Amino acid sequence: MKYFLLSLLLWMTSSAMAGEVQVAVAANFITPAKVIAEDFARATGHLAKLAVGSTGKFYAQIRNGAPFEALLAADATTPARLEEEGLAVAGSRFVYATGRLALWSPRPGVAVEALLRDKDLGRLAIADPKLAPYGQAAIETLTALELLEKWRPRLVQGENIAQTFQFVASGNAALGFVALAQVMRDGAITAGSAWLVPASLHQPIRQEAVLLARGRDNPAARSWLDFLHTPQARQTIRAFGYEE
Repeated sequence: MKYFLLSLLLWMTSSAMAGEVQVAVAANFITPAKVIAEDFARATGHLAKLAVGSTGKFYAQIRNGAPFEALLAADATTPARLEEEGLAVAGSRFVYATGRLALWSPRPGVAVEALLRDKDLGRLAIADPKLAPYGQAAIETLTALELLEKWRPRLVQGENIAQTFQFVASGNAALGFVALAQVMRDGAITAGSAWLVPASLHQPIRQEAVLLARGRDNPAARSWLDFLHTPQARQTIRAFGYEE
């Protein structure tokens, strides 16, 4: 009986100490973020409530008072800007992942890179380069390959990389530039065919996390960012194709 009471007391203490953090997550990272959030809850008792969207939209929302306490951006520019504007805690930002761009087709066994030079192919999906760093990387890649003008009339833009992926998966675009994390798990392409875009064709996609001003005094928010440094979280991040 005493062991039961002790266990109950420990559970009640843990529950009382458990907190909640509101996290804005760039669309490319939402799948690994969900895995990490589950591990975070088991390890700390805290709950990470995830919102998904484009980094550009999150920036505007945070400036307009959105109640986010931590941001996992798809770039390094946005966290730095928020820090400069006093909307993020100085010194709290760090690179949590370096993203990789992939050209993806839902058709298996396809030489996807060769499809870029197919004059009769349909539309090509990219994320909005004004809002999403992966969209900007797609534009840089097409420019480097001297294919931007060929594709410009047939580009279809998603608001974020998640919508871009859906354009291709639904058949509204023949292929698209997506985040490698959307089509890879544990080192293997999960569906269709993909070409890993050489990193030399675009600027590095360094993704920074930052503690937002609203989360300054929330232990769960600080704990979430600390957890991203743990070997468990790093292993998950690598499993989805991100680099250190």
